Order: sequence, then C-alpha cells, then structure tokens
Amino acid sequence: MAMTITEKILARAAGKEKVSAGELVNANIDIVMCVDVTTPPAISMLVEKGMDRVFDREKIVVTPDHFQPAKDIKSAELHKRLDKWAKRHNIKHYYKLGRAGVCHALLPEQGHIRPGEVIVGADSHTCTYGAFAAFSTGVGSTDTAAALATGLLWFKVPASIKIVLNGSLGPGVYSKDVILAVIAKIGVDGALYRAMEFVGPALAEMSMEARMTITNMVIEAGAKNGIIGFDDVTKQYLDEHLKDKTDYTVYESDKDAEYVSVEEFDCSKIKPMVALPSLPSNGVPIGECAGKAMDQAYIGSCTNGRIEDLRIVAKILKGRQVAIRTIVVPTTPTIWKQAADVGLFDIFYDAGCVIAAPTCGACLGGFMGVLAEGEKCVSTTNRNFVGRMGHPKSEVYLASPATAAASAVEGKLTDPRKYL
Repeated sequence: MAMTITEKILARAAGKEKVSAGELVNANIDIVMCVDVTTPPAISMLVEKGMDRVFDREKIVVTPDHFQPAKDIKSAELHKRLDKWAKRHNIKHYYKLGRAGVCHALLPEQGHIRPGEVIVGADSHTCTYGAFAAFSTGVGSTDTAAALATGLLWFKVPASIKIVLNGSLGPGVYSKDVILAVIAKIGVDGALYRAMEFVGPALAEMSMEARMTITNMVIEAGAKNGIIGFDDVTKQYLDEHLKDKTDYTVYESDKDAEYVSVEEFDCSKIKPMVALPSLPSNGVPIGECAGKAMDQAYIGSCTNGRIEDLRIVAKILKGRQVAIRTIVVPTTPTIWKQAADVGLFDIFYDAGCVIAAPTCGACLGGFMGVLAEGEKCVSTTNRNFVGRMGHPKSEVYLASPATAAASAVEGKLTDPRKYL
C-alpha cells in the first residue's frame, strides 16, 4: 500500500506497517514542546488527577516565550508554575530566562527536531517543525497533559494535499510571500485537517529558515500539519545543529501515494504579498495596496524573526531612517547575539528601531508593541485577526521582512523591490 510521508511517520509511531487517511491511531510521541501560557493549565490537570508525572524527562522541551520576560503579575505566576514543575521533574531541556526564546525558532536551533519523529506542542504553530520531514502539530492543554504523562496521543491520520512550488523566486520575493499566496488561493479552511506536503524545484533554493516560514503558516489554512521532504539542505542544517541523538530515519512519500488534491504554483509569477486585515487569506500583491499609511512595523515572531530575516531587514534599513515606530524582535538569545556580533543592531539603532529581547510579544497582543485604537501595523507575524495585536479597531497587515522594512522606511506599504 502506497503512503505519504505523513502516513509513514504516523505508522511508525503507532507500531503499524501501514495506515491510511481517516484511520485512528495511538502514536508514541518523540518530543513534547511546552511554553508559558498553555502548559501551566496542563500541569494543573495532572496535579488535580493525581498524575503529576512525566513520561520521559529527556523528551520534553520547556521554554517561556509568549510573555517573557514576565509583563505583569499573571504572566509572572505562569512562569513561576512552569519553573517549579520543570525543576520538580528535573526536565533536561529547560530554557530559562536568559536562554529562553520563541519556541519554534529555539527547538530547531538547539537540535531538538529530527526527521521522521512525532512532535506535539501546546501552541498551534508547532506545525513549523514539518520543515524537517517530521510530523508536528499543535495541541491543546488537555492533550498536552496526556502527552506529558503517557507519551501517547491518538490522531486521525490526515489526508494529504500536495503543494507543488515550481519556478524560482524573483527579486524581493521570499517564502513568506509564497505561503501568503498559497493561503490566498486555498483559503483559511482550504486544508482543514489535511497534511500540506510541499514539493517542487522552488524549495531547493530555500534555506531551512525559509522553509520553516512556510510550514509555520499551514495552520492558517486549517491544516493539521505541514511537511517538506528531506534533502541536502535539511541534512546540512541538522549536521550543524544536532547535539545528541544524531541518528534519525528519513521517510519519503511513495510515487503512487494518494492525495486529495494537487495545487501548483509558479513561484516566478508571485509578487511581494500583503495579507490585508483581518484574515491571513486576504493576500494581495503589494501593487494592490501600496501607499497605505502605517503606524508601526513589527519584525519578529516564530514566522520571521530568524537571523536570515534580520539580515534582509538590515540590508534595506542600512543608511536609512524609519518613518514609523519599528520594533525588531530576534527570536532566540543565539540569534540576538549573532545579530549584535555582526553589526545588525548598529544598523537597526541608527535607523531608529526598537530592539527587543526574544519574545512572542506583540504577535499575540501581549506586550512590546501592542496597538492602540485605529493604529495600523505591517507585521512579519502569522495572524492578523481582529484584535490580534491590540485594540479591536487596530489593523494588522502581514508581510515579509523585506516588505515590512521597506514600509518602515516610507511609513506606508511599500514594494521592497524598490530597495533591493
């Protein structure tokens, strides 16, 4: 029986020779990712049920990120509960304040993601790790509690959609533009409980950072997971980042595997994209919205706050001044230090930007850039729902780091190709 890469991974985790779309399986979990907002409720559930235990202290990765450093008393209490629990169970991979970072950038960077594994996390954008040919998906606090205590979760095997990325990206066009174009075409429910499998020649030109941007946003199309096959780019990244357990199993989709649909995109025709308020599927080419005045540019998040993104931004901002409030948020301490060491912070400082500590921050309307009534923000984040980054009457426009940087310089939505 032919299987997709997603089906093969779930079959392995369930101890089965084969599985098919729609089948219910009980799968062994390889990594559980825990953050400060959703994990404390899971901890409380386990304590209340007399199940205060973990299945494997080495297969759990913990980092505060949504509200770190703590922004108020409530977030400080969440951090305290997370800290006490991690210490009580002697969690091996616990990234405390000072080493904490945005989870979906931190885990791959620190070598916790391997191909062929099943990874769950108490955050919807856990689908990011599918860039490494792994099955990864976000779960709620209740499922997180079950995974922490037992190392098992049941899944309905998702049917797969094949997304073929043909051609090459043009100047000023990045993987963020590609995924915004994909979501604009299929809609926010176009991949509901599907696996979005990305293939095609355009992927070969993308770094792992660029690929993570794509899989990060599949949840915005309703997908259960996103996945990209293993290649030399994947191997090189893993060779540089895996610190232990360097062995892993690579799965590939069979040539005659079944897909519910196939969507093809000519990436050479994709222009810089902007998702207008208030859905990620409201993507349009920059030419259809250029000139719209902005109040803030936000550059960061688990979607686009990695060193590659910061380099793109610095290239545009070098020697220029921003015209609006511009906040730059490196996603991990390692990225923060690297950006400082290579002089990117000098460029951001000279341009008039605010440089923040690693945090999810304003992406979810937390802090470090929350919007007031009527304010408009061009953001490299992944969601632009009503009230997502602040006041319900504020507006969020999703874009690539290049588009956000160019717009910051001019104070209005601007085609980045003007500066590249």
